[in-house]
Amino acid sequence: MNWAFLQGLLSGVNKYSTAFGRVWLSIVFLFRVMVFVVAAEKVWGDEQKDFKCNTAQPGCHNVCYDHFFPVSHVRLWALQLIFVTCPSLLVVMHVAYREDREKKHRAKYGDNCRKLYQNTGKKRGGLWWTYVLTLVFKIGVDATFVYLLYHIYEGYDFPSLIKCQQAPCPNIVDCFIARPTEKRIFTIFMVVTSLACIVLSVFEILYLVGKRFRECFNGQHRSRRSLTDAMYSGNALMETNDLKSATPKTPVPSYNMAVSNDNLLKGK
Repeated sequence: MNWAFLQGLLSGVNKYSTAFGRVWLSIVFLFRVMVFVVAAEKVWGDEQKDFKCNTAQPGCHNVCYDHFFPVSHVRLWALQLIFVTCPSLLVVMHVAYREDREKKHRAKYGDNCRKLYQNTGKKRGGLWWTYVLTLVFKIGVDATFVYLLYHIYEGYDFPSLIKCQQAPCPNIVDCFIARPTEKRIFTIFMVVTSLACIVLSVFEILYLVGKRFRECFNGQHRSRRSLTDAMYSGNALMETNDLKSATPKTPVPSYNMAVSNDNLLKGK
């Protein structure tokens, strides 16, 4: 597995994530990827070679190991990490698509044209849906693998002694797992970190949905307030015009009346 590519992918999507998403990335890096690479692979090692049964019957050892460990824990966790981190690539690709579209739009209409996106990395429109769907997919992947781990191995415990009676074993044989306590600790640790990632993803979805609803509500409130202010201003203007039209105007005296009044004063 190319862990450098995985690290670069997660680091690239970090700037498009919320606070919950950054905590999720930190948990994935420090408590899942690093623990998996540094410790888990060394703890398991060649677990089939260290699986011992108290019989020399050919094939019994392999059959018992395959019955109790049909899939290696290390390979199952590696597959889980691949599936849970790949959705982050969709977010990066969507942002890259927006940037390319914005670049082509400017090349066609000039640098002073109206922008298609105010911020190509801002979670609005299709990018918001892409981000939310990736979170839903991550939750589904982690929950599925946690269930598979419990269902395949019938729990998260590693007993020191395993009773096996699979053919071609001649009878019930005792088999022993190497380092069962250490494997049990790492298994529980990986399960707990997976559950923590699920909880963080759920909180991030609730945060994004709540923020979106709040923005929609505030936008409707502002639009209604602007409409009310416009209607109030229009009514006030109409009332002012009505008052002006209703005010009686003093008529200007005509020229004949002014001349007659002047003659009467002279006669006196």
